[in-house]
Amino acid sequence: MNLSPEMLLEAALLTAPEAVDEAALCRLCEPPASPEALQLYLQNLQKRWQNRGLALVQTAAGWRFQVCGEAFARLGQWQQQRPPRYSRAVLETLAVIAYKQPVTRSDIEAVRGVSVSPNVMQVLQERGWIAAAGQRDSIGKPTLWATTAAFLSDFGLDSLNALPPLAELGEVFNSE
Repeated sequence: MNLSPEMLLEAALLTAPEAVDEAALCRLCEPPASPEALQLYLQNLQKRWQNRGLALVQTAAGWRFQVCGEAFARLGQWQQQRPPRYSRAVLETLAVIAYKQPVTRSDIEAVRGVSVSPNVMQVLQERGWIAAAGQRDSIGKPTLWATTAAFLSDFGLDSLNALPPLAELGEVFNSE
């Protein structure tokens, strides 16, 4: 069987546990694909997978196959394992970090009006959604926190510019 670059890329993306960046996809081909050729292969794969249960999507972390939106709700009912539920404190802290980054814990506390539990920060770090981004040049050199590529990928965002406007979030929190 003559394995085309598209077939190889398709197999790699279908079996990869996480999104794969373009540089790794280029190197996978023999000889390595140029960025232009890779874009053509990926566009062809996207077309081939249109109107199917899976879709090839680009995220901040790279390319991956994911369940299409229409099937996601039905599959969610079928799955035995439930996704983890996060407390309001975790989600509020993540939102502050996403919109105001880089921020220190005291910055987060000033916005939220309550202290930030170490457990909240640990949950966000373990999930891979936040990471230390340096230290503020002030007394005590507090850690600056920022979101990660995993955050963007898990929330289906291409960049931080794709976050919904803050006014929309206010409506969500006020309606609860």
